[in-house]
Amino acid sequence: MENFQWVFALMAIGYPLGLGIAALGSGLGLGKAVSSALEAAGRQPEAAGKLQTMMIIGAAFIEALTIYALISPFLAKATFMDVIIKAAEKIQ
Repeated sequence: MENFQWVFALMAIGYPLGLGIAALGSGLGLGKAVSSALEAAGRQPEAAGKLQTMMIIGAAFIEALTIYALISPFLAKATFMDVIIKAAEKIQ
């Protein structure tokens, strides 16, 4: 089991780091989308309804990617950790 401890350590560091990067990218992308929609609505107020609809759909996709980034470590733990533990038991 000692041979695979570095894998656990890398996963413990990598997943939160990756989630932080995904959340940062999501925040930046969502801010840019809202900013652009507000600028467009300011230039052409009669199109504000269509812009709002498109912005909300885009924001939903951006947030969905962040949720996928949040869920993926749990799925990886459920699959990869079992494989690693079984491999470590076979070695010993």
